[in-house]
Parts: sequence; C-alpha cells; structure tokens
Amino acid sequence: MPRANPSPGHLLLRNWERLSGLPFGNRLFSWAVGRTAPYTGSVGGIYTEVRPGFARVELRDRKAVRNHLASVHAVALVNLAEMTSGVALMTALPTGVRGIVTGLSIEYLKKARGTLVCTTTAQPPSVVLEPITHDVQADIANTAGEVVARCIVHWRLSPPDPTRETAR
Repeated sequence: MPRANPSPGHLLLRNWERLSGLPFGNRLFSWAVGRTAPYTGSVGGIYTEVRPGFARVELRDRKAVRNHLASVHAVALVNLAEMTSGVALMTALPTGVRGIVTGLSIEYLKKARGTLVCTTTAQPPSVVLEPITHDVQADIANTAGEVVARCIVHWRLSPPDPTRETAR
C-alpha cells in the first residue's frame, strides 16, 4: 500500500520552482496537482503563484463550471477555495506534519462571472505536537477585484508520525 508523502509541501514548492518559469509551466504544475488529487483537477484551476504559505489560482469562466443561472457554480467555487488553501497550507507546514480537510464553510457574496482569482495566505503553527484544527481563509474575486465568495477551510493537522520516519 503506498504511503502518503510525509512532507508534500516541500515537493510542491520544488515542483513549482522547477516548472513555473517554463512555457506552460503553470499549467503543467496545475495538471500535476490535479493528477495527485483528481477531483481537485476537475475544476480546471491554474496556479499562477505559489510560495510558502501562499497560493493564487485562476479559474476561467466556461460552460463546464457554470450553473443554470449563467454564473460559476457554487461547488466549483468551493473546489477552487479548497485547492488554493491546500497548496498554501501544505507549503507552510513543518516537515512531517499532515493535514486533511474536515470541513468547509463558504459565503457566496455575489454572482461569480468572468475569470476568477482565489488567493489564500496560510499561517500554520510552527510546531504541531498533537492533532489540532486549523482554519484557512480563501477569498475568490472577480476581474473587478470584488470578492464574490469567502471560504473558511477547516484542516486537521497531525504531528509527524515517528513510525513513518523509521519505516523509511
């Protein structure tokens, strides 16, 4: 059975640094994230900036993500928020700390139309000694800079597992 990567954030940052400067590198990085977490890739967001504790993802308004009201679907928005918060948080976590989403709450502030940009700044604790809940906010804005949705992603952070480290 494959084991989860104990420090996915380091790998994400290394891949971003390696790919982002290449032609279509942002798309290749986004595709790789989507291959790792297939449902995340289904929305088609493109990472445009990644650094420790920060991620920015653009979502093009297109038929595949629209609802019957001719705006971006609510579930596409929450997926965008989760994928942005995930990369921002994972790139800031201490080595070996694991995170998993345990809940999301989202406010839809206005109809989402046109290209959308989701940004997340994550500031996790520098040490995790026991499982904790950590909330990360993701804001989604339209091309006019108006926030159309605000999502709080609830993450469960777990300390490094010493049995994993010795099993390698």
